[in-house]
Amino acid sequence: MVMRSSRTLSGLFFVFALLFASASFAQQDKSKRPSPPDSVTGKVRGATITINYSSPSVKGRKIFGGLEAYGKVWRAGANEATTFETNKEIKVEGQSLPAGKYGLFMIPGEKEWTVIFNKVPNQWGAFTYDATKDQLRVTVKPRTVSMHERLVYVINKDGFSLIWDTVEVPVRIE
Repeated sequence: MVMRSSRTLSGLFFVFALLFASASFAQQDKSKRPSPPDSVTGKVRGATITINYSSPSVKGRKIFGGLEAYGKVWRAGANEATTFETNKEIKVEGQSLPAGKYGLFMIPGEKEWTVIFNKVPNQWGAFTYDATKDQLRVTVKPRTVSMHERLVYVINKDGFSLIWDTVEVPVRIE
């Protein structure tokens, strides 16, 4: 009887350990998040641009001026801060940005947005964002587009855009 109980306990322990390991792995698997990771890479004016971000969904919420407040620094995605990388110096909205990897933040506004390239690329959200570490800030004008449930970034010959909900935020690269 004692032997059978210890085998049963050992078996139960093994099953619980396996379940715990599986649950831990699932939490590590970023593709299972509600806002899964995504990235886009493209060439703009001879520079290779890569944007890594997590892609949240609208889910019936008011996004800008609601979930993402106007006038407040936002990670320009979900989860970890969005990163922007260029392999060559570029001009963003007419201002120089050296080659490198940056944290990409934005400050939404009703009529204008501030796009921020921060020298600290690896951050969780905007919780430890430090404006003294900004490499460059530019101001752009958003435009209204058809509904996009998931946040996406698009790179084209003129630069890149964030598109989410009914808002597109185009950023010109020279």
